[in-house]
Amino acid sequence: MTIEIDFIEELEIAEETKHLVSKVITHAAVQEGIKELAELSVTFTSNAGIQKINAEYRGKDSATDVISFAMEEGDTMPIQGMTDIPRILGDIIISTERAVEQAAEYGHSSKREIAFLALHGFLHLLGYDHMTEQEEKVMTRRQEEILESLGLTRDVE
Repeated sequence: MTIEIDFIEELEIAEETKHLVSKVITHAAVQEGIKELAELSVTFTSNAGIQKINAEYRGKDSATDVISFAMEEGDTMPIQGMTDIPRILGDIIISTERAVEQAAEYGHSSKREIAFLALHGFLHLLGYDHMTEQEEKVMTRRQEEILESLGLTRDVE
């Protein structure tokens, strides 16, 4: 299994942050049983950048922390004999400004918040959602399991 992540930096991002996001997404892919080659993009932007995307695509003219655009809907089957063609999962857009604000608000590091947002976006690409109370419980539990298995608890610096 290989996950290829295309990082798009609208803001300059430390290599350590990109490495952390890669580690979280790769680990989550293993935990979720993704066995085939897969691709996704992660964009780091500002509050203004994500507000523009949120307004354009979701009709909400406000900044948010993370937005995901999944390329797949429902169950997909790999094309037989085409094992070298990657599964395109979609795009994750993270407001690093919002991540820093929320980290301070929640009392943990911005490192942990960016890891959480990347994971949250990734799980959305895989079909997880939180539209109902039951879906939210399932997604929240899965996020915590994956982050804890990486040692990324709320008190990580």
